[in-house]
Amino acid sequence: MDAPDPARRPRLDDVAAEVGVSSATVSLVLRGIAGPSAATRERVLAASERLGYRPDRAASVLASRRSRLIGIMVDINNPYQLQLIDDVHEAAGRHGYTIILSAVTRGQDETRAIETLLDSRCEGLILLGPEAGDQRLNALGRQLPLVVVGRPVRSSVVDVVRSDDQEGMEQTIAYLVGLGHRHITYIDGGKGVVPTLRRRIYRGAMSRHHLVDHIQVIPGGATEGAGGLAARAMLQADRLPTAVMAFNDRCAMGLIDALIRADVDLPGSISIVGYDDSTVARLAHVDLTTVSQNTHQLTEHAVTALLTRLADRGAERQDIVVPPHLVVRGTTGPPRDERPPT
Repeated sequence: MDAPDPARRPRLDDVAAEVGVSSATVSLVLRGIAGPSAATRERVLAASERLGYRPDRAASVLASRRSRLIGIMVDINNPYQLQLIDDVHEAAGRHGYTIILSAVTRGQDETRAIETLLDSRCEGLILLGPEAGDQRLNALGRQLPLVVVGRPVRSSVVDVVRSDDQEGMEQTIAYLVGLGHRHITYIDGGKGVVPTLRRRIYRGAMSRHHLVDHIQVIPGGATEGAGGLAARAMLQADRLPTAVMAFNDRCAMGLIDALIRADVDLPGSISIVGYDDSTVARLAHVDLTTVSQNTHQLTEHAVTALLTRLADRGAERQDIVVPPHLVVRGTTGPPRDERPPT
């Protein structure tokens, strides 16, 4: 048998000739489809590696009219969303799909990020925490399979995978009340669907614990800077709360930094709780009590929902809610004595 010309890229036929099987058999093995024996699979994979064969994606797309690409929109400044990317990539790869990322940055807004994915011939999209309104998301969902991760959407065509914010917020308030806290302040997340939802849940949870008189929402946001500004507002008040729940971990980190700089004892004077269980929250010197949203489950469900929609555009719409859990660490404890700061 003549060796393949080293000047050209190895082809499927070269692998088939090397092993002594048909090209169809090689294709089945490389696509992970049942049929060939274990011994044949081993020989095909070994020959592919030896010859340096790599599937020609462009040719495959032209032949099948399918790109096998899943587009992911991510906010590059959101550490929580970045945690999801590895899991999405792994889940998609198991099903033979490749992901393309398009980031929301200072120079590219959400609309342009989505347009980039559409221009890349993605078969379907997974949008992480989009700010677009329901009308825009519904229009996009009628255009191609779409899964939204992280927030509810009123729709009959857009699949949703989200954490149960009601459960996460309720767990946190119940935990703080159980420690003896009554003056529990919430640092808001600003505008948007999720901040609005969590703000409403906080108020409801405080009411259910008969703490209506202690409800306090301080304007904030999703960044460390917003947490720092909220801390300064708290320090200017007549009385400090004994516990604070921040919209997310980044906001909590900014809050902690500003309070430490003001020589406030944590958690002796104020307990702090974040949201997201980011990698920073787990560092030993941070040790932030926070709500974990089970990112692995969220991404698994998101990819599965998208593949279901790709296989059947008429499939029943899914709204999958994943239960979160509170991770207790070192930034929370029983309340201090109730007295004004000196």
